[in-house]
Amino acid sequence: MTSPNRPGHLCVVAGDTSRPSDVSGPAAAPFRTAWTADDLMATNFPEVRWAVPGVIAEGLNLLAGPPKVGKSWLSLATAVAVASAGKALGSIAVEGGPVLYLALEDTPRRLQSRMGKILGGAAAPRGLTLATSCPPLPQGGDEAIARWLDRNPGARMVVIDVFAKVRGTTAPGLSAYDADYAAIGRAKRLADEYGVAVVLVHHVRKMGSEDFLEQVSGTNGLAGAADATLVLKRARGTADGVLHVTGRDVEEAEYAMSFQPAAGTWHLLDGPPEDHTLGETRAAIIRHVRKHPNSPPKAISEAIGIARDTVKKTCQRMAGDGQLCADAAGRYRLPGTAGTRSPGSVPGVPAVPEPAPTCENPSVSGGHLPLPDVPGVPGEENSS
Repeated sequence: MTSPNRPGHLCVVAGDTSRPSDVSGPAAAPFRTAWTADDLMATNFPEVRWAVPGVIAEGLNLLAGPPKVGKSWLSLATAVAVASAGKALGSIAVEGGPVLYLALEDTPRRLQSRMGKILGGAAAPRGLTLATSCPPLPQGGDEAIARWLDRNPGARMVVIDVFAKVRGTTAPGLSAYDADYAAIGRAKRLADEYGVAVVLVHHVRKMGSEDFLEQVSGTNGLAGAADATLVLKRARGTADGVLHVTGRDVEEAEYAMSFQPAAGTWHLLDGPPEDHTLGETRAAIIRHVRKHPNSPPKAISEAIGIARDTVKKTCQRMAGDGQLCADAAGRYRLPGTAGTRSPGSVPGVPAVPEPAPTCENPSVSGGHLPLPDVPGVPGEENSS
């Protein structure tokens, strides 16, 4: 019987440099890197393979977040979903395939406990390989992962939790940027050569930034080398987190997320993040104004069932915070949406002396605005 403290399967074969004779996956043929222009245009490339459609594509994916935010729960539950052809993030159907999960900060006992919670009584997927140790990539870790991929030509995802454990030492003489770029390059080569999604779990820097890419710990060499960057952050209010996603093959987006402690899983929430990170009153106003732009406080009050004075004061405060824009008639709309005015009326002006410039030109991708902490309005319900 295998000892529970025996090293993971990946490390057992780490010293074996032989390749199977029946390899039929992408590594069996040389990885092509050059074409003539006419040859390139005449080549039929396969469609992008998605581990999680719309969120995690083949290539190198950097998943970052602060300590204890739930990155490991997110990556492990996603690995289980992909290996069992289930639903990732509670709602996204995924195509099944072998998955390698390197839980390099976990003990076998803790990993078993987390797996049990995520599975919730369901059978453990045979297609999921787990290991709790692996050599640094420059010292044979990339070769060990490549051999696993050779044995599993239909593999869809490799998760390395965390990147720092396999990064290895920095070569002398390199700048910090070049060192970061080189460190992540080995993982990217694996992703590119095998056409698989490689997810590197990483940390964010302690000091925050409005640009979520700037929050990734290290230099821009890490995010620059990655094909996609995902940053999981805790949010104020009712949502447990917001997942920011950007990349070469994935559209930039923000997703409101809810953590389910009993199941150990993250679920996507309906609607944009501000519907969940705002207080109840502000979120209700946002939802109404999104569907009915240029609404006065009276109409908003009647629609959402909140006192008119509360709605009026809240709208004024939201305009001051840059969450709404108002015209001269006191009608409210979302920033970045066109205002309307009746014939002969003067152009709409903000209802506050110093409107945020983002009302007409939102600087945040997708029109989402930063939501600063502000004191609550008397009578405003759950606005903090």
